Amino acid sequence: MHFTGIIIAVSTFLIIGMFHPIVIKAEYYTGTRLWWVFLALGIAAIVGAMFIENVILSSVMGVVGASFLWSIGELFDQRKRVMKGWFPMNPKRRHEYEKK
Repeated sequence: MHFTGIIIAVSTFLIIGMFHPIVIKAEYYTGTRLWWVFLALGIAAIVGAMFIENVILSSVMGVVGASFLWSIGELFDQRKRVMKGWFPMNPKRRHEYEKK
């Protein structure tokens, strides 16, 4: 039996599940100003995945990289969700949510 596909699928599910709260916390504490960190980490993970010979580890690294890149858009969407009142606003950064 080969479990490679199942391991990659479960890993992908868990990684995507971990990024949901990461985006929420990142937006709450830093806003959208650190989007470039997600970009740099995403590119680094994808490039790293190209140099890993193990199929499972390479796949997981690629999924992590893609999740970092996808999280950039989610970070900005999270800001919109906070402005709609769907998620709590960081009171220390209230001025960042005021419409200009």
